[in-house]
Amino acid sequence: MRTISAGRFEAQCLELHDEVAEAGETIVVTKRRKPAAKIEAIEKLLSLEGNVVYLVSGEELVAPIDEVWRAEVE
Repeated sequence: MRTISAGRFEAQCLELHDEVAEAGETIVVTKRRKPAAKIEAIEKLLSLEGNVVYLVSGEELVAPIDEVWRAEVE
């Protein structure tokens, strides 16, 4: 785990962000030589595709409803 000062982090924030994202490393940012923050890459988010169950058919899901909708204007 790498440690850098807050001043250096501020000056190189975007570059360090890219390094963490690419290498998956963690950087601890210090302020007055004490840990203040930790920068780490996040895991790839899982897709929700295939996790939804529709309780109606696809045709029914997109079919128009037979009700007129009127917006109230104040």
